[in-house]
Amino acid sequence: MNEKTFRVLEYGKIIDMLSTWAQSSLGKKMCLELKPSTNITEVREWLDETKEAFEVVLKWGSVPLDGIKDIGEILRKAKVGFTLTPGELLAVCDILRCSRRLKSFMKDGSKGELYPIIYSIVDSLIAIKPLEEAIEIAIISENEISDRASQKLYGLRRAIKDKNGRIKDKLNSMVQTYSKYLQDPIVTLRGDRYVIPVKSEWKGSVPGLVHDQSSSGSTLFIEPMAVVELNNELKELLLKEKDEIERILAELSSKVDDNRDYLEVNNQSLAYIDFLMAKAKFGLEINGNVPLVNDRGVINIKAARHPLINKDAVVPIDIRLGETFNALMITGPNTGGKTVTLKTVGLLTLMAMAGLGIPTRDGSQVSIFNKVFADIGDEQSIEQSLSTFSSHMTNIVDIIKNVDNKTLVLVDELGAGTDPTEGAALAMALLLNFYEAGARVIGTTHYSEIKIFAMERSGFENASVEFNVETLRPTYRLLTGIPGKSNAFEISKRLGLNDNVINKAREMVSKDAAKFEDVIQNLQNKTSLVEKELDDAERAKRESSEIRKELSEKKYKLDTQRDKLIKQAQEDAKRIVKRAKEESDYILRELNELRMKAIDAATLQEAEEARKKLKDKLDNMVVKDVDTLEYKAGMFPVENVKLGDEVYVTTLAQKAIVISEPDSKKEVMVQVGVIKINVPLSKLMKDTGKKKETHKTGAGQIAKQKSINVSSSIDLRGQNVDEAMYNIDKYLDDVFLSGLEQVTIIHGKGTGLLREGIQSSLKRHHYVKSIRTGEFGEGGSGVTIVEMKK
Repeated sequence: MNEKTFRVLEYGKIIDMLSTWAQSSLGKKMCLELKPSTNITEVREWLDETKEAFEVVLKWGSVPLDGIKDIGEILRKAKVGFTLTPGELLAVCDILRCSRRLKSFMKDGSKGELYPIIYSIVDSLIAIKPLEEAIEIAIISENEISDRASQKLYGLRRAIKDKNGRIKDKLNSMVQTYSKYLQDPIVTLRGDRYVIPVKSEWKGSVPGLVHDQSSSGSTLFIEPMAVVELNNELKELLLKEKDEIERILAELSSKVDDNRDYLEVNNQSLAYIDFLMAKAKFGLEINGNVPLVNDRGVINIKAARHPLINKDAVVPIDIRLGETFNALMITGPNTGGKTVTLKTVGLLTLMAMAGLGIPTRDGSQVSIFNKVFADIGDEQSIEQSLSTFSSHMTNIVDIIKNVDNKTLVLVDELGAGTDPTEGAALAMALLLNFYEAGARVIGTTHYSEIKIFAMERSGFENASVEFNVETLRPTYRLLTGIPGKSNAFEISKRLGLNDNVINKAREMVSKDAAKFEDVIQNLQNKTSLVEKELDDAERAKRESSEIRKELSEKKYKLDTQRDKLIKQAQEDAKRIVKRAKEESDYILRELNELRMKAIDAATLQEAEEARKKLKDKLDNMVVKDVDTLEYKAGMFPVENVKLGDEVYVTTLAQKAIVISEPDSKKEVMVQVGVIKINVPLSKLMKDTGKKKETHKTGAGQIAKQKSINVSSSIDLRGQNVDEAMYNIDKYLDDVFLSGLEQVTIIHGKGTGLLREGIQSSLKRHHYVKSIRTGEFGEGGSGVTIVEMKK
């Protein structure tokens, strides 16, 4: 790329603006060194990175880069064996902390899938936690090492503190003794030595070493002989402290050098992420978008705005080139925006080739060129005796030497500064030369001959900057396909030129030229009307598209919600079936336990038959509403029950014993064998006949067996609270079935924790009527007496 092109198109100002958004010095350096690339693959990669960075900034504002610094020079110092300063070590620690936080941030959620480019950069960072922690422990600030840096440093600083205290105490007592000889009753420091201010006339009265004197000479700062040795000892401790600090810093510097390769990767990767975030923030600041790029010379920029002009004042323009025509000639009045259009096309092309977002509407397209030439503005040189025309021709000659089919040429007022006839002819010849070389050309002119030339030649097209005849002001809009009027007469009249002069000038213009200008004016008027209608149609189309998009999103949300509800219902059904099977497995295990505990054949056979019957029911179990279960014949619904009632549980199709009063929800606890569950009263029924004897169902036989086998006490000593409560629950089940009214829980005295845990749980147990600590002869505080409910 041509450095003159960068200067003329003000690319450097864009780069300066970009660099202000970088946080680190290395990130700023990357911004300032950013140059356009002529490799389309590289440009597309850059733009993909920028687009992803746009999305990250829009989502989170940025990524956590707090404390990022350039540690390149620090790593070079460590490599050659320098001991790093505390401030330099803190900078290394900041980089490590930033790397760790950034990795943690990007691992959260699905960021790796949404932002693969930035994720891959972050994934290359290496977290070195041991080094980070070592620096954090040892270094407090740029000027302070922590006492915790080493055990030796901690001991030295304790000794220094003690020594300082002893010296001050000694000197304070001497201040009292020698007060009449002192200028002020204070203790001060001179060169790390504690001294007292003695009047010069009394220096012989205070034996010691003179370290300094006041500017007037009236005060001598004397170190009394009584503290010289203490000060010497303090100095030795301070030197040892300094040596220990040097050792600690050298050790940390060595660790930094050991991890230098990893730290260099982190340093470069973090700076590059900072660079990407700067590109995104700058792009959003100028309302930019990431353009499409090609290498075919096609430019289709929509609603382009010059990034250096106030975005609230600039008028967007649409520019096309390289599809149906390769050369565009822009005409129109001065101050109408022709030159700004040239600069906008050139600058946005360079920005896109540098991987930056450009201030255009989404969907804009820019071509990658190997060379961009810009001959814009008056660069006449007095020193080189160059006129305006000569200056332009010097640039044009250089362009002709280098132009090819991968070149964009931007020329302002081609052929100006010399005889109009010759200038126009030369301009047409140059344009034809650029066109035949395959270049893409955009130029500005006032020559009518060039307007006609562009209309007649294939591959050329006219454009104009719109001028409002009513207000006599430019609108700065670009109208492609129509040559522009210079409006010299109208502008001169607006500026106050005499009407007579203007009328005479009109008479001097040939009829054909005047007629041509009138045709142009009519075309501009009609084009403006058509463009207004097109804008209205485009707006209606856009609104229709937005409505369609909104309806599509609503449909998607409804479909998603429906699928979610269906999925939730399926999951609920699965949970119900799973819970039912778990309950069935639990019941089967309990029945197996009963079978194992039963000691006579009758009970064993009954338990086995009950187990087979329940297993058959559970195997054929279908999850359905409990209200659909049929009631057992010969039974009636109950409205109230009392403790000990035998009821029929419709939800289980089993008989059970009521073991609690109805609660506020009208639910009672019932026991089916050894299983206890809460059941609504509405799900219970009673037999219409007399209450059957318990032994006929098998429960009486079990209770009778329990009353024989259950002990009136249980020993829980040596168990923890959880083990004890598990054993108590099983024990009280057996006690309740056996009919025992009082039992003893043996827990021992110990620390009292087991006793407190057991008694706290027993107070809430549904079988327990009351509890008390054992009396003398019962075991005292080592036992708890439990009275059972009947």
